[in-house]
Amino acid sequence: MSLTQEKIEKIDKLCEFFIIIDKEKEIFRQTYLADASRKENDAEHAWHMAIMVMLLKDYANEPIDELRTIEMLLVHDLVEIYAGDTYAYDEEGKKSQRKRELESADKLFGILPEDERKMIRGLWDEFEKYETPESKFAHTMDNLQPVLLNAATGGKGWLEKKPKISQIMERNKKTAEGSKDLWEYFGKKYIRPNITPNKIQEDVEFEF
Repeated sequence: MSLTQEKIEKIDKLCEFFIIIDKEKEIFRQTYLADASRKENDAEHAWHMAIMVMLLKDYANEPIDELRTIEMLLVHDLVEIYAGDTYAYDEEGKKSQRKRELESADKLFGILPEDERKMIRGLWDEFEKYETPESKFAHTMDNLQPVLLNAATGGKGWLEKKPKISQIMERNKKTAEGSKDLWEYFGKKYIRPNITPNKIQEDVEFEF
């Protein structure tokens, strides 16, 4: 019999993890689906960005490992299962975000067997450190995907939140490090046309 007790115990831990991360489907973000019917959840966000990497990888500033970039994006928001989603412009929430997410990473990834724990935690840490070409492009996808959906809804999220262009520029200050071309394209195509009195508030001068 090939299924040893050791193998059973390892699969038990993996299945426990799989069941827990199903909760990612219950973490709703502030971004609406393209049809504006409801807000997307973290799992949908990750899937969407994985497809974007497959088709936009040639626009990265540097050659990237496509699979590793996708793996990072599939993992990076899992910590929100315990830490919760922090809205991009929630200044108060951002003060405790790092602490909450580190505690969540320890708790969630700690369920896994050692080898799998090191692998998943390594991907999450790499994304957070923002140093490799893959992590930079992953962050670019993470920042631009909501812009695409916000524009597709006619700016529904922007109509509700009325963010300032200064906030958007601050959030995206490193987006071009992953892809200068995509940041310029998204800025001109989707952000600039939505700078209006009732959507994105123009409070500073900007360029795309």
